[in-house]
Parts: sequence; structure tokens; C-alpha cells
Amino acid sequence: MTDPAHDEPERDGQPSVSDAFGAALGAAARKAGLDPAQEASTGRVVWHAIGGWRGILESVLPSLAFLVIYTIWQDLLVALAISVGLAVVFTAVRLLRRSSASAAIGGLVATAVAAALALWTGRAEDNFVWGFVTDGAYGTAFLVSALVGWPLIALAAGFLMGDVRGWRTDKRKRRAFFWITVAWAALFFARLAVQLPLYFSGNVQALGTLKLVMGLPLFAPMVAVTWLLVRALYPPKHDADTRPE
Repeated sequence: MTDPAHDEPERDGQPSVSDAFGAALGAAARKAGLDPAQEASTGRVVWHAIGGWRGILESVLPSLAFLVIYTIWQDLLVALAISVGLAVVFTAVRLLRRSSASAAIGGLVATAVAAALALWTGRAEDNFVWGFVTDGAYGTAFLVSALVGWPLIALAAGFLMGDVRGWRTDKRKRRAFFWITVAWAALFFARLAVQLPLYFSGNVQALGTLKLVMGLPLFAPMVAVTWLLVRALYPPKHDADTRPE
């Protein structure tokens, strides 16, 4: 059986596409505070990646408000209105403070799309459909990239560490990037495997609770593991210089 972490040599034209894609991923990672070339503790990196307290509130509060209000009053319109309203407030605060609003805007769009679908169908569980779509898309992208030999984590890390194509000639790096990318895919598919049965059974309370539990509490450790892996593959220069022969 062929090892999926090994593929054919690079074909003409392919590196240029991967370089551009890696640059985009690397720039996004750097903007999120995930630059292994920088000196920072793992805890600080993870905290920066999730956006600190503001990021936690933006990620959790709209879904939590929907869950609590719908559970107590069983009023879909009110629950959706407050959920979307909170997302609007978070986005407005970022814009007024002239801080980066991309994450808040993305959250607002996702919340609004999910709410519109739930209002259209009149089914509270449809408020979670957009999350299933994004989990499926991310999971597929991570898995396919690993299987074809161009793991997304490798493309981003390679750009950030100035090793755009060098990692492909290093068996250790290729395997490590393959498996960490598969692990990310598994995270997204695990969400679907656990939450979809609850969606089809119409169990809104359990679905909303597990969405929160399988959100940041799983995302943050995966960011930490990925950070530590990349730092292990690309140790800081001063560490490498002082390492015994």
C-alpha cells in the first residue's frame, strides 16, 4: 500500500500554485498570531489565535444566547433576533474601535445566514445547518490536501518558515504535516458525526450544547498541538545553534 504522505515529484506549474496558496494561508496564520518564527509561549499563541476574551465572547455568546432563550421560551424568532443582535454588536464595536473586524464580520455573516435558514423553514435545528456546511468543507479541504501530498498545514508553515518547498524533501516533515492535517480533518468530521444525528432527531438543546463543547474547547488544543509540532520541526535558530553535536 502506498504511503499517502509520499507522492510523485513536483510537476511543472504545480509549485507556483502551491506557493500562492501557501502564501495566502501563511498570511492568514500570521494575522491570527500563529507565526512559529516568533518567540512566544504556547499559551500566548493559543490565546491570540482565539482572539482573547473578545474572541471567546464573539464565538460563544450568540450560540449560547440562542440555546438558552429557545430552551426557556421556545420562541424561535426572539432567540434568533438576540443571537444575530449580539453578532451585530460585536462587529460594530470592532469597527468603532478600528480594530480588525474580519473575524466578527465572518461570525455575523454565518449567524445571519443560519438564522435566515431557520426562519425560512421554521425549524430551530436549521440554525445549525450552516455550521455543518462549514465543518464539512473544512474537513474535506484538510483531508484532500493531505491525501494529495500538499497538506494545508505544510503549505502555511512552509511559507512562514521560509521553507516553501523544502519540507517536501524531508520525510520527517512530510509525515508530520500529513498526520497533523489529517487530525484537523478528523476534528471537523467528528463534529458532524456527533451533531448530525441530533439534528435529524430534532434535539435542539443537545445539539446547541455539543456545538459549544466541540467548538473552542477542541479548537484551542488543536492549535496548541499544531504550534508545538511546527516549532519542533523548525526549532528557533539559537536553540539549534546551541544543540550538542
